[in-house]
Amino acid sequence: MKLALIIPNYNHQQAIADTLVALAPFGLPCYLINDGSNDETRYLLQSLADKYDWVTLLTHPFNRGKGAAVTTGLRAAFADGFTHALQIDADGQHCLDDIPTMIAASEAEPLALISGKPQYDESVPKGRLYGRYITHFWVWVETLSFDIQDSMCGFRVYPLAATEQLFREQALGERMDFDIEIMVKLHWQGVPVTHIPTKVIYPEDGISHFQGVKDNIRISAMHTGLFFGMLKRLPKILSKKNANKHWSAMGERGSYWGIKLIADSYRLGGHWLCRAIMYPVICYFFLTGVTARNASMDFLRRVKLKHPQHEQLSDPVTWRDSLKHFFAFGNAALDRIDAWCDRIKLAQVDFPDRHVLADQVESGQGAVLLVSHLGNLELCRAISIHQQQVKVNVMVLTSHAENFNNVLKQLNPNSGLNLIQVNELGPSTAMLLQDKIAAGELVVIAADRTSSDTAGRVFYHDFIDQQAAFPQGPFILAGLLDCPVYTMFCLQEQGRYRVHVEHLSDSLKGPRAGRTERLDDAACEYSRRLEHFATSQPLQWFNFYDFWRRDEDSQRVKAEQAPTTAESDSSHNSSTPSSSAPSSSAPSSSAQSSSVQSASSQHSSPNNKQEQ
Repeated sequence: MKLALIIPNYNHQQAIADTLVALAPFGLPCYLINDGSNDETRYLLQSLADKYDWVTLLTHPFNRGKGAAVTTGLRAAFADGFTHALQIDADGQHCLDDIPTMIAASEAEPLALISGKPQYDESVPKGRLYGRYITHFWVWVETLSFDIQDSMCGFRVYPLAATEQLFREQALGERMDFDIEIMVKLHWQGVPVTHIPTKVIYPEDGISHFQGVKDNIRISAMHTGLFFGMLKRLPKILSKKNANKHWSAMGERGSYWGIKLIADSYRLGGHWLCRAIMYPVICYFFLTGVTARNASMDFLRRVKLKHPQHEQLSDPVTWRDSLKHFFAFGNAALDRIDAWCDRIKLAQVDFPDRHVLADQVESGQGAVLLVSHLGNLELCRAISIHQQQVKVNVMVLTSHAENFNNVLKQLNPNSGLNLIQVNELGPSTAMLLQDKIAAGELVVIAADRTSSDTAGRVFYHDFIDQQAAFPQGPFILAGLLDCPVYTMFCLQEQGRYRVHVEHLSDSLKGPRAGRTERLDDAACEYSRRLEHFATSQPLQWFNFYDFWRRDEDSQRVKAEQAPTTAESDSSHNSSTPSSSAPSSSAPSSSAQSSSVQSASSQHSSPNNKQEQ
């Protein structure tokens, strides 16, 4: 990696000398671009270039704009053999102490555009701050993703090969529209974008060259062009997104800041303001989430075919039913927030079988609850923690719905209590769970999702008239814990939540002979109960992926997509940020059979019954 500094300057005299003094210890070559400044500034920049042998002064005979100045610097650096360029503003806004962090991030991801993510203090003009959110929205639309969290920060490291390729293929804006446009078009080009939080200040004596009317017109025209450019790319983008991926290989859609905006709205206006903001976002995901939308339509049509008189679905099922399905997902997420903020009480949840679990806990022995991504079981955990009646431990795959969980912790720090990451399951975790069972606590495991790493460790059972794969892991783990096992579903029925608990087994542990059949029978009964509740409340089914996909098909696609050894070696030191979704990665607790692979292998896990 060979890095140079790029500093555009137009009549900035106050901070440029101090900026160069602060940059000197880094020992980096610097391209200082005089963008047609007045004589006083021109003489100052020339004197600074004469003073520092690591500074190269490039001059525009007249003012062309910030974008043109940055372009001149970037192309000069590339022509001189540099691989990367760090852009810094000349007005002292940027925190130069963050330069080592920016460089380290670029070294870790040499193909990525590294951009600062501004952390403002009180000096930021409110008009500038609020105006940025309009640009954020349009950039998210133009890229069909939340990968770009801030497109207006001029503190960034460019990969010069990709940037030069873009310059040769397209003309870019030369003024204040440049920073936004180049980032969006590099993203279109496939360049990953990584953001580094950085403090940004607005000096009291700072000079702004932002021309309110002219630059806003330029930026509006630029967004119009980018929007139609996105439409041209839309079919190709949507056809590639999540194609042939297993659900667990898909990322969560929705950036941290997008979800945080909804959480902040919740603080300000409660449930209803949050709902008003959330619905347009869900419509966006519905329009762009082809995989999730198709999976929703497929599931709802299967339910309608099996139950032609189902009152919740139209005949035939249309996109309107699927949109209602998406809205139900969003409403369930808001109910989760309500529960964790103690706005949904136990009295508002019907729990006719409460005595079943109460008797179990009073016996001094805990139990395993097999749950699913149907309904809103998170309500029960939130209410139990608020009321401190029963201790509930939930096994989760925190890499999915991580953004939602992080924001939820800000609303209520206790929301993260008793979450056990399944990707860390090993002997110590199994022992921990056994201790919790012995202490009379409950262990919650979702048993409806396989993993891309199950390697055939699944059971096949009928689910809405077709064989579907169910992970062996939850049933193996329940057997190892040697305790009573229950199924539990929490569904919204007639405006209230209702919890359904049914006993499944006193213990799934037993003689080695016949263990496969014993666990398979338990999975069969679980699938039967899941089908009953899923078809009774289909809009509360939150598995937005092909639930009936054969497990061996997932393994085949994974093998086909696996990189060769050479590709693995070449990509070892670079990472690409994943896109995110409420689609397959619904923000709810999820236990995966991959989490128990080590346990299953150590304890001779049963083979796939269909393969016997």
